[in-house]
Amino acid sequence: MPSRKNPNAPSKNRLAARAGKQRKTRQQAAAQGQLAIKGGAIAKADARRGARPGLLPTSGPRRAISKKRQRKNEKMLGHALRRKMEKEGEVVMKDAPVEKEKDKKKEGGDAEAEMDIE
Repeated sequence: MPSRKNPNAPSKNRLAARAGKQRKTRQQAAAQGQLAIKGGAIAKADARRGARPGLLPTSGPRRAISKKRQRKNEKMLGHALRRKMEKEGEVVMKDAPVEKEKDKKKEGGDAEAEMDIE
């Protein structure tokens, strides 16, 4: 009877494919870093998708985010920040009276005026 490998472990093909993919991602990241050092050079893959100096590609992982998605991301960040502040105990008091600097200065000015009179 032939020996069988552990069926729960990935096959040699899968391991080789995973290693190849990791190698490719490392090389791409290093290439992006080199392009940044060169002063904004454009990768060939991005240039094929319409990227030019100052313009992002129109598709692919480095494309510009749409304005709608930017608004949604901004909203999500705002909500996350508010939840974080509530968790820490910093709550915005909506019905508390707001003291202005002018009011504070007037109070301080009255105290000085009283001293002059006495």
